[in-house]
Amino acid sequence: MTTRHGWTATPISADILRGALDLEQTERGVLPHRLPARARQQITDGQLAMSESQPSGVRLAFRTRASAVELDVVATKRVYVGAPTRPDGVYELLVDGRLVDRSAAPAGDTLTIDLPAGTAQTRPGPVETLRFTGLPDVEKDVEIWLPHDETTLLVALRTDAPVRSPRPSGRPVWLHHGSSISHGSNATTPTGTWPALAAASGGAELVNMGFGGGALLDPFTARAMRDAPADLLSVKIGINIVNADLMRLRAFGPAVHGFLDTLREGHPTTPLLVISPICCPLHENTPGPLAPDLTAMREGRVGFQATGDPADVPAGKLTLTVIRDELARIVGERAAADPHLHHLDGLELYGADDHAELPLPDGLHPDPAAHRRIAERFARHAFGRGGPFAPQDR
Repeated sequence: MTTRHGWTATPISADILRGALDLEQTERGVLPHRLPARARQQITDGQLAMSESQPSGVRLAFRTRASAVELDVVATKRVYVGAPTRPDGVYELLVDGRLVDRSAAPAGDTLTIDLPAGTAQTRPGPVETLRFTGLPDVEKDVEIWLPHDETTLLVALRTDAPVRSPRPSGRPVWLHHGSSISHGSNATTPTGTWPALAAASGGAELVNMGFGGGALLDPFTARAMRDAPADLLSVKIGINIVNADLMRLRAFGPAVHGFLDTLREGHPTTPLLVISPICCPLHENTPGPLAPDLTAMREGRVGFQATGDPADVPAGKLTLTVIRDELARIVGERAAADPHLHHLDGLELYGADDHAELPLPDGLHPDPAAHRRIAERFARHAFGRGGPFAPQDR
């Protein structure tokens, strides 16, 4: 549709959106989701509901000769009481796979979260228009990556030339599930999360099901992955289960088996990589639960602390060390009958030496440099010659 100002308005639909499993039509716009509606109906946790609506890895993708693009959005700004102001989410525009521009929506809905009180309130805000100009006047593939950690309603897309659906990329679809580290916490841009960087390096189409606080072996997540198209699968398990103090060792093993069994129902021979936790000194040998460091917050910093007792580990409480051993055992036993199942020790991605050089700023999440290091090592291990995601294995 051509508007009165000469812009072509293109409906925002699944044809031009990548990385989302569902689109919700609302009165104000289209909301991408990384879990399907059936799964969302089973979520009772506000943290997971928020995380899955944050479009990590989600991008608009289309072909056009347009030299100018406008995108109307309503971003959700998170405000944590007592914590430093969060930076605005970043929108990145790529042309033929190369980054050419960035933008941000300075205003939007405001979600105020009081962690000590356990409350959250939302205040509606305005629509913001992002403008990208000076693009080459040739037929090209355009991607607009949405902020990885900022829920974004897509209101309208306008261009100064018609838009077509993108050509098939021919790249394998990599479906990955993990925690806030996979979601992209402390990364500063959506293409700077470790899964996005690894996908770019490995030549894969990323579908990122990394959920801040939400990698808890939920059956509805396993079913969503089972039913989603994928050429490559990975699950990164551990940190959220420890810091939520969610289960004991007796329950953890069967839960892992159940999650993997469900994935195999839909993807019986797809390469599947199980990744254990990266180094996190808070929880290496100390169980959860995790709690915000209120002293750090009063000093204007974000920090966390482990509140469990290491003396409870023999009774079944979980630590990262325990989980790494258990995952290695489970995958080793299953791999005897499943040659497409693989294991990666998270310490190979980021270990104690890496923590000494690139410490976790808040005690929990890697900084941008550590995201890059994790991505490089993952890409080398998974997509490199002889790796579980290497082309000869597909």
